[in-house]
Amino acid sequence: MEEKIKEINKVLNKIRPYIQRDGGDIVFVSYEDGIVCVKMLGACSDCRMQDDTIKDGVEAILSEEVEGVKQVVVVE
Repeated sequence: MEEKIKEINKVLNKIRPYIQRDGGDIVFVSYEDGIVCVKMLGACSDCRMQDDTIKDGVEAILSEEVEGVKQVVVVE
């Protein structure tokens, strides 16, 4: 499990600069049963494009690069 979390954080660190460029940030919260929980910060925390960013960007990349990742959800 710890190795999986390291892989997830490695991918999030690759994605982070693109999110930060728009004034936001993404932080890993937890991973369980294929579900990655993240928190969106800054401009991304209340952006109307947040769902698109998560599903079409973060989730797509994580599920492709980290075996076992099925879904990414935003938590408060």
